Amino acid sequence: MSTTDTAICIRATDYSETSQVLTFLTRGVGVVRLLAKGSKRPKSKSGGAIDLLAEGRCVFTTGRGQSLGILMEFAETVSRAVLRERLDRLNSALFMLELCGAVVAEGDPHPEVFDLLHNALGRLGQPDASPQAVRRGSPQAVLAYFQWRLIRHVGLLGELNACVSCGGKVGTRDVYFSSSLGGLLCRDCESAATEKYRVTPAILSALAALTAAEAGKKPTLPDKQAAAVNALLAYHIQYQLGKRLKTARHAIVSGTGDLRTP
Repeated sequence: MSTTDTAICIRATDYSETSQVLTFLTRGVGVVRLLAKGSKRPKSKSGGAIDLLAEGRCVFTTGRGQSLGILMEFAETVSRAVLRERLDRLNSALFMLELCGAVVAEGDPHPEVFDLLHNALGRLGQPDASPQAVRRGSPQAVLAYFQWRLIRHVGLLGELNACVSCGGKVGTRDVYFSSSLGGLLCRDCESAATEKYRVTPAILSALAALTAAEAGKKPTLPDKQAAAVNALLAYHIQYQLGKRLKTARHAIVSGTGDLRTP
């Protein structure tokens, strides 16, 4: 029995001279891996090879166990061509795709994640967007908001309004973040932590802006602050997953924190 859903291509590899193996994030089914037979032929139903970032109406059957499903039809409805015109926007977009594939399990529906990715890619595709706004911002600002919302949605990051060790205020000096402990550490508790990442004033300002944006407000997030918090969030993701995402080296442009591990 076939399923019809809205989907975004988050991974694409060649299977043969004419076919592909495609991973889609769908709104209703979650992540699916599909064999697209003959998709690279110009006269295929998709009109040729399906690329990363392609979004549209997808008709498919799901596989059982480790087997691939079958892509029966794909009709692109949203063009992402503008994202390929600027390398910084493309790098941010590709990091978002890889991150979704890393934290969302196959066959586990997360419509909120699909909407988050759809909206973030849309904001990245607005070339005249204000460079200071979180919701319509520069690639670094959009990426910061995306990382923040995604990892909070999947339960990888909780509240950051107090020290995770003692419960007290963290202040603005000698503040660290511990991925293993899952939160911020104040100056009195950070010395006991063997795994920690120094949180600069720029990161604290960015975290405050992201918290405000999540509450429905419209704060500003300058590039320097966005880049700093992106480095922190990418570090946390790397620690939680046990690996660094391949696209991080291109999307995460600045690491102002000081990582200290055993």
